Parts: sequence; structure tokens; C-alpha cells
Amino acid sequence: MAGNIPITNTAQNAQAGSSGPSNYHFAFASMTTLFFIWGFITALNDILIPGLKAAFNLGYTQAMLVQFCFFGAYFIVSPFAGKLLEKIGYLNGITLGLSTIAVGCGIFYPAAELKMYPVFLLGLFVLASGITVLQVSANPYVAILGPERTAASRLNLAQAINSVGHTVGPQFGALLIFGAVHGEGVVDASAVQLPYLILAGAAIVTAIGFRFLHLPTIEPETHDASPQDSSASIWQQKVLVLGAVGIFLYVGAEVTIGSFLVNYFALPEIGNMTEQSASKMVSYYWGAAMIGRFIGAALTRIVKPTYVLAINAAFAIVLLVTTVMTEGNVAVWSVLAIGFFNSIMFPTIFTLAIRGLGPLTSRGSGLLCQAIVGGALLPLLQGFVADTSGVQVSFLVPIFAYVYIAWYALYGANLTSSSESHSSEKTASSKGA
Repeated sequence: MAGNIPITNTAQNAQAGSSGPSNYHFAFASMTTLFFIWGFITALNDILIPGLKAAFNLGYTQAMLVQFCFFGAYFIVSPFAGKLLEKIGYLNGITLGLSTIAVGCGIFYPAAELKMYPVFLLGLFVLASGITVLQVSANPYVAILGPERTAASRLNLAQAINSVGHTVGPQFGALLIFGAVHGEGVVDASAVQLPYLILAGAAIVTAIGFRFLHLPTIEPETHDASPQDSSASIWQQKVLVLGAVGIFLYVGAEVTIGSFLVNYFALPEIGNMTEQSASKMVSYYWGAAMIGRFIGAALTRIVKPTYVLAINAAFAIVLLVTTVMTEGNVAVWSVLAIGFFNSIMFPTIFTLAIRGLGPLTSRGSGLLCQAIVGGALLPLLQGFVADTSGVQVSFLVPIFAYVYIAWYALYGANLTSSSESHSSEKTASSKGA
């Protein structure tokens, strides 16, 4: 779900080229480890939530504060991260991001010793802040690292590696968190200490490694607003603003579904699974998204992306209705299958939203990345519904997100932004002259 910010700056590409193309492949391979790391940690939240819920005897709304603190960091930290990188550069930003991740993971140890849920939430916010800095650094670095014509291909491949991390993360959490239960299946807060200490160590080792890799140095370009840029506003771009709502709802839906899977599959009428077994099933949700991403990348080359997006949203709605109306294996596999149809939504909405923005592209991209905060808020809403009406009924909440996405694909993305109208008027005027 990470935001791919398109970079099309020739000067920056030339600067990257000064390091020599022979180093590009090694640098790209090194960068994909970062995509794997934040995908792995993000998916681990789906296992952490039921673990902390059981350890602290929390309600669903309280447990969803995990995602609130995690994805809230995207909204708060992203603007500051962008400004910071203009001063310290991408590679230093990567080191800073990994170091911050290590600090956030380290906070989990005293949090478990103190048995204080708010301290866990603090650790999650710090951890997510590190991931935000890492994303703001790594996405544009990968885009610039090589010819502009292959930037999208590099980012898609890097995102596929991110999906691998999403798929593997729940297996790791199931083994070390729910595999360390005490007594009669009782989860203790201390069960999270070892997994997150391992992650802290991995982040530190990776940060040290990046200091010795001698990767091509690419400095972010500072943009001086031209008179034309300063007079324009991203809020006048209808497609962009509606797309930001789409990103907000999509990320919220994707995250909230994954967050409830373990507790959902543990229900007697749904899967009647142990939490450890249910945790392993979460990998199928993210694995389906990984497969769908490869298929979707090929499909959108031959089918109009808006149609693919609308069809995927329609399938997601049908599957959510199915899981709410059924029980047993049908309910289990219908909700897992949503991962497959989620796959192309983020990059497709993102691409449609920034289409034709011209000099406003970077600001529009920033708005879309901040809209990832949907992952913080929608889980709270579904948590409230789960507390009041039951977990199964709560899966009606993300349906509304997919209804909007289908509308955006068929109508919202085809509206004419004010900048496009102005451009068309100028063109028509010049032709008339």
C-alpha cells in the first residue's frame, strides 16, 4: 500500500547517472530489502492486534488503536519527512528511518515489562514514523535510479517485494507471538518482546549495511514555485481530491479487513480456529494481493484501468456481502479472496488521481500519501461496530469504501479538473487565432 510518488526530473536522473549504470542493479536490489522490511512490519500488525487484545482484555475499538497510531504517523510525519530529506538526502534518510524503526521496536520490550498498553501505542507510532521516513526516502530513490522510461517498472517490482513481506509477516507473528502462549492458550504481553527485538536488530544491521554499500548519491531537488504554480491549487483538481478520498477509503478498507481476520476466523461459526492457526491464514489475504498485483499489471495494459478498478471493487463488495451472510469455509475464503481484488486498487487510483496535474504533480502526490491515514480511522469505525453488533456484521463497514471506489472508477476519475479545462480553453483559443 505504499505510495509510489512518480519522479520525472531529468536533472536528478543525470545526477544518478554520474555514479555509473553498472551500479544501478546492485543499488536497486539493495533497496528492495527496505520494501520487504516495511511490508513485513505492516502486516505484522494484523497479528499484534489480537495478541494485545487478548493480553490486555481490550474491546475491538481499543485494539484498533494499534492501526490508528500506526497509520496516523503517515499523516503527521510525511510532510516533515519530505522537508527533512531536502536537507539530509535520500541515503541519510534511509539510515534515519531504519534507526527510528529500531527504536520503535525496542520500546516494545519495556512496554511488555510494564504491561502498559499506551506504551505499546507509543512504540507503534515511533516505529511507523521510521517506516514513513523510509518510504519517503526509498520510493523516489528507486524511481530516479536509472532511466526515466523504466521508473514505473522498477517501482512495481519493488512493490511486489513489499507484498512478499506482507505475506511472510503473519507467519512470523503466528510462530513467535501465538506460539509463545502460556497455560491454556493465554497470550501474555511478553510474547511480543522477542519478535520485535529481532526486528530491531534486523533494522540496525540493515542501517549499518547501507552505510557501507556506497550506493549512488542522489540528492532531492528543492522546487522554487513559479508564479503559475503559486496561483494554482490542488484543491481545484476534482479528480485528485476525489482520488484522495478513494485512497483514504481503500487503505482503510484493506487495513481494517486484515486487522479483524484473526478474531473473525476464531469465531465458532466461522472458522473455529485457534489464534495461531488463524494468524497463519492472514498470509493468504496478503498473498492473494501479491498474485493479483502481477496479474493486474499485465491486465491493465490491455483493459482500461478504470474498468479493471470498477470490476475489482464490485467483486470486493460481493465477497464482503457473502462473508457477512454465510458461515464456515465459505465465509473464510470469501473474505480472504478480497486480497486478490485489492491488489491493483492503490496504484490505479493513485495514477488516475495525478493524471494531467503537470507542475502540481508533487503536491498532489503528497496529498495522496497523506490520505493513507484512512488506515488509522476506518479500523476504529469497524471496531465500534464489532463491539456493538458483532465481528461478522462489522464487515459491512468496508463495503461503503468499495462502493465509492467503483463510483470513482466509472465517474469520478473521468471528471474534468479545472487545470485541464483551462488548458483546453487555451488550446482552443490558440487554434481560433
